[in-house]
Amino acid sequence: MDPTFRAPRGLGGSLRPPSDKSITHRALMLAAVSSGQCRIAHPLATGDCVSTRACLESLGATFSDSPTGLETRGVGLQGLREPSRVLDAENSGTTTRLLCGLLAGQKHFTVLTGDASLTTRPMGRVVEPLRKMGASIQGREGGKYAPLCFLPGPGTLAPIEWMLPVPSAQVKSCLLFAGLRASGPTTIGGMTASRDHTERMLRHLGVTLDDHDGTLLIHPVKSLPGFDIDVPGDISSAAFFITAALVCGRELSIDGCGVNPTRSGFLEVARRMGALVTTRQERESLGEPAGTIAVSPGDLRGTTVTPAEVPDLIDEIPLLAVLGLFARGVTVVHGAEELRFKESDRLQMIAAMAESLGGRVELHEDGFSVEGPQVLRAGTVDPRGDHRIAMAAAVAGAGVRDGVKVRGFDCARVSYPDFVRDFISLGGEVA
Repeated sequence: MDPTFRAPRGLGGSLRPPSDKSITHRALMLAAVSSGQCRIAHPLATGDCVSTRACLESLGATFSDSPTGLETRGVGLQGLREPSRVLDAENSGTTTRLLCGLLAGQKHFTVLTGDASLTTRPMGRVVEPLRKMGASIQGREGGKYAPLCFLPGPGTLAPIEWMLPVPSAQVKSCLLFAGLRASGPTTIGGMTASRDHTERMLRHLGVTLDDHDGTLLIHPVKSLPGFDIDVPGDISSAAFFITAALVCGRELSIDGCGVNPTRSGFLEVARRMGALVTTRQERESLGEPAGTIAVSPGDLRGTTVTPAEVPDLIDEIPLLAVLGLFARGVTVVHGAEELRFKESDRLQMIAAMAESLGGRVELHEDGFSVEGPQVLRAGTVDPRGDHRIAMAAAVAGAGVRDGVKVRGFDCARVSYPDFVRDFISLGGEVA
């Protein structure tokens, strides 16, 4: 599917984004190892989250579809069984790294792998601390890359003190999951400032998890209770249409969306660039706040994003480049080198996307700079299978008179299966 995205009348109105991918991953995993009945309402049922469910089912979890989502009775923290075949996380780094925390030290043998892209992504950052906890893990290049083999262990792990060298919610969550089965409290320090979905869920499940100036101390538990969660809309998905509305100068309301402060970095930068953004919390489920985000356009101007801000908007950085192309002045992003290890080298892909449309983004080792406003022309963008680059190019089409064609746009189904429908419902055209 190679559609062309245009918005001659702009994009605006109201939208309920797809359910949050990060929260769905964690809800599925915690439900699988709970010791009670769990109900997950409105999970994201596509792409990476399907991979997580399939891996958990191969490990002995059983999920049943319900009118609102999924139900399961967990198998317990040590109840996962040896799978009959290799686990395939496909393209999901979240599935892989978080599952490592559940698999490390278990009493059975498991092999975990993924597609060609995933097997090039760094796994040593979780393998090294898990080995310190006593897990026996083998992998390609000494455990730096998948496939990863988890050899049978005692079922429990040793507590450690570990300093995170990079702000990664995936690594942090992996170690928190492992800490649930440790023989004593596990300390996680260093660069812990990243999305906190795992911490919120664990605390609401009764896990003692202390935070001393950013250093986390998790106490092990014998079991996790069953729970209910209603997964909110994904702010990272909503950000695509927020960007489109700002480029077009239209108002937009995002309903039922997650408003977790550790995911709001994009909104803060958008405000700095001239957008009028308000959020209103309306409910909370398993510690996750949800509500309405209202966006009104303003005169876009460039800004500088610091390394400290990047963890709260890591998935939205391609959209900052899009906004920078239309903003007055220079937009600079620092501290985003982690983008080189996503589904693609996203920094390179951001520059290639702009070049395909007659624009220019200057790359740096850890980010980029872009001076605007630039006059973009119709063109064709090849996202090379990266869903976020595909959708970033599509919303850039809202500001290009003759639109933007995106090759292989079906890759967007990984996180936003109804993107084309929503683009049209907000006033755009897709041909």
